[in-house]
Amino acid sequence: MEPLDNSFLTYLASLFPWLGQTTYGALFLVSLLASTLLPLGSEWLLVVLLLKGHDPLACVLTATAGNTLGACTTWLVGRYGGDWLLARLFRISEQQRQRAEQWYRRYGSSSLLLSWLPVVGDPLCLVGGLLKIRYALFLVLTGVGKLARYAVVAWLALQADRFTY
Repeated sequence: MEPLDNSFLTYLASLFPWLGQTTYGALFLVSLLASTLLPLGSEWLLVVLLLKGHDPLACVLTATAGNTLGACTTWLVGRYGGDWLLARLFRISEQQRQRAEQWYRRYGSSSLLLSWLPVVGDPLCLVGGLLKIRYALFLVLTGVGKLARYAVVAWLALQADRFTY
């Protein structure tokens, strides 16, 4: 029995035919969408692909690239979208925004290394754009944080066979 039904991948492939030809394309797209303000996760797909024998380095780099690009779109929304888009379109609460701004005040730009965290990560990227953090700095810090996360998830997934009975 498969650890996870692949009906979601089949559905994605029907929406985007090129995804049916490459699982790395699906991983990239899901990782990209997961790093926007949409409530998605991508770690599950990374784990499934690794457990099915896909190349760990290719999976980690693909997920990192997609997730970092998604974070860049969130940064762009913060940079150019302004408060109106945040409140009206993305429904970012004042509390979420204040929490992200507190991180910036306390830890500065290095707080972007934590952009992979659930709940606070996407608002951190958004506030990075609002506060006009330099794009190159944003890209490096966010990419490093996301690479570290996917590397840890991949390592844990590859250790799973040690704990099966």
